[in-house]
Amino acid sequence: MNSTRRPRRSDTRQRIQDVALELFAEQGYDKTSLREIAERLGVTKAALYYHFRTKEDILIGLYEDLTRPMDELIAWAREQPATLETKKEILRRYGDQLRDSAPMFRFFQENQAALRELTIGVDVKARMVTMGELMQGENPSLADRMRCLSALFIMHAGVFSLRHVEADPEDKRRAALEVAIELVAAAHTEPPH
Repeated sequence: MNSTRRPRRSDTRQRIQDVALELFAEQGYDKTSLREIAERLGVTKAALYYHFRTKEDILIGLYEDLTRPMDELIAWAREQPATLETKKEILRRYGDQLRDSAPMFRFFQENQAALRELTIGVDVKARMVTMGELMQGENPSLADRMRCLSALFIMHAGVFSLRHVEADPEDKRRAALEVAIELVAAAHTEPPH
């Protein structure tokens, strides 16, 4: 993972999170132990405990790194006029976040069962609902609601679902953005003045 894309706390703390994410992706969250994380890092469990007491604490740190940009996007979008250009920009920025945090999004997607029992799983769903609402116009029809929510899922497909399709990742992302914008444009109505 490109370390310049995620905020830096401390190098050791970041290394722990990166190694934990690798192991969680390889073995799954439930099957990864703190001992295995410490071994892969070449440190003692005591050194690991200095930064994270539990595996869940590591996951929460990863989650905070993932959701901080999403929260900033939501806050920005709430202050913008509900124009089609704003909605397109939300999709562009969200696509950038998906690309920049692809390993974490993939982990959260592939470990939904384990995350369901943690409060952070509920938080991710709430953020997605909020993003969907920001994409909708005034009093949207059921079909327009579906278009807007589908636009967000298409952005995910451009990064994750199509990862086995032979194509440049950036081309897949651009294609997903194009289709997502088409859906939002079809659902867009100008707010009353």
